[in-house]
Amino acid sequence: MHRFQVRLDRYKLVSKLAVRDVLVRDPVVLGAMRDHCAVHGTSEAAARTLVGKYVDEIVPFFDVLSYYKIGYNLAHLLTRLLYRVGSEYQDREGLNGIPRKDVVLYLMNHRSNADYVVVAYVLARGVSISYAVGEWARIWPLEYIFKSFGAYFVRRSFREPLYHAVLERYVQLITSNGVTQGIFLEGGLTKNGRLQPAKVGLLDYVARTTLDPDFDRDIWLVPVAINYDRVLEDRTLIRELLDEGDRPSKPRQLMTLIHYMSFNILRLLTGRLKRYGRAVVNFGTPLSLRQWSDQNDGTLQLPKAERLPKLQRMADEVMHRLATIMPVTPVPLVCAALLSFEETVVSRSDLLERLDAYRDHLLASGAKLVRAELDPGAILDRGWKMLKLRRLVVREADSYIVLPSQRPLLEYYANSVAHLLPQAPARRPMHPAYERDGSLPRLKA
Repeated sequence: MHRFQVRLDRYKLVSKLAVRDVLVRDPVVLGAMRDHCAVHGTSEAAARTLVGKYVDEIVPFFDVLSYYKIGYNLAHLLTRLLYRVGSEYQDREGLNGIPRKDVVLYLMNHRSNADYVVVAYVLARGVSISYAVGEWARIWPLEYIFKSFGAYFVRRSFREPLYHAVLERYVQLITSNGVTQGIFLEGGLTKNGRLQPAKVGLLDYVARTTLDPDFDRDIWLVPVAINYDRVLEDRTLIRELLDEGDRPSKPRQLMTLIHYMSFNILRLLTGRLKRYGRAVVNFGTPLSLRQWSDQNDGTLQLPKAERLPKLQRMADEVMHRLATIMPVTPVPLVCAALLSFEETVVSRSDLLERLDAYRDHLLASGAKLVRAELDPGAILDRGWKMLKLRRLVVREADSYIVLPSQRPLLEYYANSVAHLLPQAPARRPMHPAYERDGSLPRLKA
């Protein structure tokens, strides 16, 4: 802790048994148990056993050595091996102004499962972060590893009231005790590259912590935007959008993962492994939950059906802030420029002209253009290296040829920054070379 100068939330060190004891005696959980017994006709002992099962599933067992001796070193190795990792602060003064006693909740977009590693690595020398993790990681040894890092598990599509009573009270328990959390506001990975609508379930649990009269802190919502030059699982994510029936089985996914890891380990050992470009995290202006609550007096006491739509508007505001600070790395920018012509063949001069226009617009609008000092030619060269490596685009003489079968993948990357770019000018009319080809593969909305 002294070495990293880290702010360690003390409540993370409380034993899992002590947390379990608090939850099984909680009045809200006890009320949910009585309702469960009445609805399902089960005994109190059976309901208590079920609560114990939910607690064991949700509650982690944070270990400082796991996080900083194993997790940090692995994250350092993997992120530096695969990416050039960067962090930016859109409002460093606002972040530094958060009182130390207050609670911080990082609200992030979700592009890759690498997000967990990248954000935790960037924040490691300031704070250890507890993630809300989906069911996908509840397999050995991932479940043990994530729990030792302080992550708690969430069944995102499970509607059992008793389960949600336990989950809500656990989230409020750690929030009231100052635990720094990270939540992916979209609720899951984006499959088309665009930001998805915000989900407010966990945010509702956190916000209602302020109703406790003994809770005298503020909760700060910090938008965190993450973007990559290459998302490790990009082809898997867009597969279902191209063909809804083409969902690989778990054994097939496992074999794909083993093949991918084996192939890259071999490339590493032979010195042929190349980085996947940039991975950039940008922290935005924090939003005070107390201030929002004062401006919307009485909202958090409303019934759920009336409360959630108002919380949704707050979540949409956070998503808007997140969208405006999205890092623009070379590959998504080059993909957007290529696709803006809606043609298969694009000349280098036209592409440079479009990149120059995009660069000027991004700088004028205050967007976060990574390596803003680079000229359009340097941006194109960096993007082209990755597109060439992945065989997405072919260069012939002074033109770039977009391979039709790879167009959806280019669209996936372009979508991550499309909301920051101006609409492309109209194509030159009355010429067959500029007619739009409607047969090209495209991602569904």
